[in-house]
Amino acid sequence: MDKPFAITLDPGSSLANRTGSWRTFRPEYVDRLPPCNAACPAGENIQGWLFRAESGDYEKAWRALVENNPLPAIMGRVCYHPCEGGCNRQQVDSAVGINSVERFLGDEANKRGWKFDTPAAATGRRVLVVGSGPAGLSAAYQLTRMGHKAVIHEAGPLAGGMMRFGIPKYRLPREVLDAEIKRLLDFGVEIHLQTKVSNVLDAMMDGFDAVFLGVGAHIAKRAYIPAGDANKILDAVAVLRGMEGESAPMLGRKVVVYGGGNTAIDVARTAKRLGAEEAIIVYRRTRDKMPAHDFEVEEALQEGISIKWLSTIKEAGESDIMVEKMALDDKGFPQPTGEFERIEADSVVLALGQDADLSLLENVPGLVVDKGLIQVDAAMMTGHPGVFAGGDMAGNDRTVTVAVGHGKKAARAIDAWLRGEKYAPPPKPEIATVERMNPWYYSDAPKTVRPVLDIIRRQSTFEEVLGGLDETNALFEARRCMSCGNCFECDNCYGVCPDNAVIKRGPGKRFQFNFDYCKGCGICAAECPCGAIRMVPEEN
Repeated sequence: MDKPFAITLDPGSSLANRTGSWRTFRPEYVDRLPPCNAACPAGENIQGWLFRAESGDYEKAWRALVENNPLPAIMGRVCYHPCEGGCNRQQVDSAVGINSVERFLGDEANKRGWKFDTPAAATGRRVLVVGSGPAGLSAAYQLTRMGHKAVIHEAGPLAGGMMRFGIPKYRLPREVLDAEIKRLLDFGVEIHLQTKVSNVLDAMMDGFDAVFLGVGAHIAKRAYIPAGDANKILDAVAVLRGMEGESAPMLGRKVVVYGGGNTAIDVARTAKRLGAEEAIIVYRRTRDKMPAHDFEVEEALQEGISIKWLSTIKEAGESDIMVEKMALDDKGFPQPTGEFERIEADSVVLALGQDADLSLLENVPGLVVDKGLIQVDAAMMTGHPGVFAGGDMAGNDRTVTVAVGHGKKAARAIDAWLRGEKYAPPPKPEIATVERMNPWYYSDAPKTVRPVLDIIRRQSTFEEVLGGLDETNALFEARRCMSCGNCFECDNCYGVCPDNAVIKRGPGKRFQFNFDYCKGCGICAAECPCGAIRMVPEEN
């Protein structure tokens, strides 16, 4: 009987050299950067903690989350979730509710009393952190993790900065804020309240090896408005800060808010909750130009807030204001029309932006201030050695998330500087764009919508407007993640390989290729759902 053809081949044939000898390209596993991670100003490893949440191990997910952000219960409420704007899941149905899951994990930690992991051994170095807002708290947390002693000096009577004095309770309940600050205190972060730093150089001489400046934008910008009664013109920061006092500010029955940012929206919604019959926002541009986030504008309109677009305040009388109508020119800029109308108003609140108090920087050599912002290098260090800065005073993107990212980045740079080195962030891998994936492998799973407080209670109480997910919904939402650019062991490459060249390494260990048999056909890369395989030229 003749032998099969395959085993009659001579030595040196493809059988002896294995099928891999045919290959001109070879596959390799890669870890691409998920677009959610890339879009997160705080630098969270979102996909990493979502992966752990998918399995139901919420504590492990929370611990992965707080490696980069110590304030998840806060961030899950006040972050404007740019991560969801970059989510590839939008190409299938809708973005993963990342912010919802983050809030769930943060709330679970508060409910169950989870503590941060033990910090590194003490280095003996002391770092002064000026300000207890999100930038300062983030920097102090990361420095403590590294073994340094972080001491926060806060000028105000309570910790939290603009999270406490600039964000209303209906968006951020104070018990949530207090719980996350207490965890930081238990971790070893030291906070001295009502301790204002008036001079950075004097502070540095007080036994500190470095300084991080995280002063928030507490000073309201003003505009000249002729007024018959100057007492009726207030600033938004003072109004929101007054909500933390024993008695709420007196705004009257009819309140006009001048401005178009999120602070203007917050003040108008606060006025409504304080009993104002009318709360009107006057804004000089159109809605599409309004800097406030659209969902906040929509919530305000639902609550009965009125908005006068293309309008500007010319003067404030005894019981009303004069508003001039504007019109857009051919370049889209508002121009006065000469048409006026009067609106009844018991008070006018200016919400035209805020500045940080930079007086503590006077006479510090090397510091450069430009347009109200202190200039920092790529490592968040100012022009004076050992003085770092972040948050509102060092950037125009004034959000809690950006501030947390600044604090983390500065802490890493401070740690390197204290060791006589310069921090160099690791290179970022290429982003896992949807073109590298196969979205059709993922079944439709519509996003879980968080519950919203009914309109009547929203208009009359400071109860939290947006609810959270329960465990079932949070688990479902976490499992909607497509693990963009990172292998999640779906076995697809193992199943489609015609040469059995994919080897399983066991749960959590992913796969490897047997290049003796892989002939570089590329089916594995073409069929990988999450885009975690690429084809590269074969090395000679």
